[in-house]
Amino acid sequence: MSGAAMGQRYSHLSLEERCRLRGLMEMGVSVSEIARRLGRHRSTIQREFARNRCADGYRPDSAARRAWARKLRGSRIARSTRLRAHVEGRLAMGWSPEQIAGRMELEGSEHRVGAESIYRHAYSPAGRRAGLPRLLAQRKPKRGRRRRNGPREPAIPNRTPIHQRPTKAHLRSQFGHWEGDLMHFRRQRDILLTLQERRSRLTLARRLLSKDAEVAAEAIAGELGGLPARARRTITHDNGGEFARHEAVTAAIGLQAYFCDPHSPWQRGSIENANGRLRRDLPRKTTLADYTDADIDDVISNLNATPRKCLGYRNPIEEFAANLGVALEM
Repeated sequence: MSGAAMGQRYSHLSLEERCRLRGLMEMGVSVSEIARRLGRHRSTIQREFARNRCADGYRPDSAARRAWARKLRGSRIARSTRLRAHVEGRLAMGWSPEQIAGRMELEGSEHRVGAESIYRHAYSPAGRRAGLPRLLAQRKPKRGRRRRNGPREPAIPNRTPIHQRPTKAHLRSQFGHWEGDLMHFRRQRDILLTLQERRSRLTLARRLLSKDAEVAAEAIAGELGGLPARARRTITHDNGGEFARHEAVTAAIGLQAYFCDPHSPWQRGSIENANGRLRRDLPRKTTLADYTDADIDDVISNLNATPRKCLGYRNPIEEFAANLGVALEM
C-alpha cells in the first residue's frame, strides 16, 4: 500500500520502467518529465533514486535487486529490533502513532518513521499476532471510521448557546476556556467529572457521588476555583441535566457556561477526545470503587504527560505551564 494515500494500490516500478528511467536520466530529462512519461508520481521517481541508487549511480538491475531484497526483509520497523521495541513500547504506554512519530522527530531520533508506517506495522500480520491493534485508541481489529450517536439532552434553564461563546475560545487563541463532561461506567453510581482546557489540552478529573446538578457544580468550582482568573474564563457543556446549576458556578468563580446545540456533543470535541483516551485505562466496564483517587490521578497524569501532535508534540502539562508563565523543572 502507498504511504502517501491510504487505501490506494501501489505497484513497484518494473525492470522495463527502470531501464526507461535510466535512459531518460542520461538524456538530462527532469524528474517531473520522467514521472510524466512513465505515468508515475514525481515522488515515486524521487524515492526510486533515493532508495535504490548504488555507489556507481542508478543501475536498473541493481535497483530491482535492492527493491526486491527490501520487500523480502519486511518494513523498516519489522527489520529493526530497536525501532520495533521503541514503537511497540510507546503503543503499550497509550501513545498514538502520530504522537510516537512526532516525538521522535522533535527529539531528533536516529531512527524515525511516519505515523502511517506505525499504523501499517500495527495492522500487519505480525502486529495483529502481537495484539497491537488493541493498543490503539479505538482498539479496532480493522482500520475504519467510528460512528457516534448523540446522547439524549434535556433542557437547561438560562442556557447560553455555544454560538455566543467568545471567538477566542472557539479558535483556541486564548488561554482559560474549558470543556466539561461526565464519564459513566457500568455501575450507575460510578461517575467521573472530566474537564479539559481547550488551548493546552490539560485534563482534570474528579469522582462524583451522583449526577445531581448541585454535586457537579460544586466539583467544577472546586477543580477550577484555585486557578488564576485568566485560567478560568468559560466552560462549554453538552445539554445534560447535571450541568443545570451552571449559574451557581458562575457566581462562585466567575466561569461563564456555554452549551452545545441539541444532539451535537461534537461541538466540544476536545473533551470527547480526552474521554476516548481515558477509556483505554478506564473502560466502561470499570468499577470505580476498585480505584483509589491516587489511581485515577495516575491515569490523568499519564494522559497529561503524553505529547500531542496539535501542540507540536509538547505535552499538555508543558503547554499549560507555559500559558501560566510557570517554569517546569525538567
